[in-house]
Amino acid sequence: MPSIAALISSLSFSVHPIHTEAVTSVVGRAETLSSIFFLLAFLAYVRATKHRTKTEWLWFLLSITLVSMATLSKEQGITAIAICGVYEVFIAQRLNLSNMIFMAQNLMMSKASPPSWLRESFLRLSVLFATTCLMIMTRIRIMGSQLPVFTKFDNPANSAPTPVRQLTFNFLLPMNSWLMLFPDGLCCDWTMGTIPLIESYLDVRNVATIAFYLFFAALIWRAFLSNNTTPNHVLIISLAFIVFPFLPASNLFFPVGFVIAERILYMPSFDKTNVSTNKSTAKKRLLVLILVFVLIFHSIKTFIRNSDWESEYTIFMAGIKINKRNAKLYNNVGHALEGQHKYTDALQYFLKAVDVQSDDIGAHMNVGRTYNNLHKYEMSEQAFNRAKDLLPRPRPGERYQARVAPSHLNVFLNLANLIARNKSRLEEADALYRQA
Repeated sequence: MPSIAALISSLSFSVHPIHTEAVTSVVGRAETLSSIFFLLAFLAYVRATKHRTKTEWLWFLLSITLVSMATLSKEQGITAIAICGVYEVFIAQRLNLSNMIFMAQNLMMSKASPPSWLRESFLRLSVLFATTCLMIMTRIRIMGSQLPVFTKFDNPANSAPTPVRQLTFNFLLPMNSWLMLFPDGLCCDWTMGTIPLIESYLDVRNVATIAFYLFFAALIWRAFLSNNTTPNHVLIISLAFIVFPFLPASNLFFPVGFVIAERILYMPSFDKTNVSTNKSTAKKRLLVLILVFVLIFHSIKTFIRNSDWESEYTIFMAGIKINKRNAKLYNNVGHALEGQHKYTDALQYFLKAVDVQSDDIGAHMNVGRTYNNLHKYEMSEQAFNRAKDLLPRPRPGERYQARVAPSHLNVFLNLANLIARNKSRLEEADALYRQA
């Protein structure tokens, strides 16, 4: 019953705790805006392809425009085109894999012109493909024909060698799935050392990766191959909505500036529920009880999670309870306390950040700045010198090029300002300014 399925889908989506970041935080506006245009683009495409052999071009152009608006809101909005393509082939044209193979063989062997519905479908798919290429080329041009550069702290696996990088990135797939299915341990930041790298094939976490791929393969088999005559349309479109919006942030094709980000699961969690009426009364009651339990649990979790986003201090403290290996969280709690002039308390969190991630230049700078605010100038100088020593250095006699975060150059300025307090060290301070 479509109406019941729609109701269940709407309820489960509206109370899912994974959405809290996208809805509550300001940066999540990109997700919500893109999602609105994303869904409208898909609905417009459904209207445009209402007739198999005829295209409602006004609705089609509206769909393309809405895809553009979704993409301008957030890049993953472009994946709406892929979902429209899946809808075109498997639902609008009611094709399955055996049909497609048979049709391809006939077209290659026969000299007759293809049927009108196939020409119309090919035209629509061609326009979709051309639109995708145009958007990608525009985005590449804006980026200066290069991918953005991220530090090893943003996404540690990206800086790791093969096969550590591949094993870790593939493990992120079951991790994201777990957060969608069991959204208990939510955190605002998953960078740095939150998820340790998988450095061996014998790591037990690889079992989760294998289990994920086996389960996903079973879903694909169920959707496309279990019955060649009537593919499971609900499952096909559900998989499309889950997979395509997630792919740009999956790290599988190109690196992104985070390990896991709950806000990017907003689109993939668009739920499609297939309610079957051919179940016994006992099974229906059990399903209803499970659904009610999930909705209540998610509602309570969402209510609690919203309180975590009350302030910078509360959200980062909530993150520390989940991820104790993330130096960025300790630094951010320290910044929040520093903003309240609680320098002694802030120092404890900055020192903890240094302890968790000893090569974090920013953490050492935070320690140095806080010691300076506490008038402990000697300890402040020591901390700034540790930070300066962590900056990349050229090897004698070798050509050298390195990227340095602009904020890290402040270590020269802070150290110079500190040293300049002593009039006998002005030349040393001047050398630091020139070095910066």
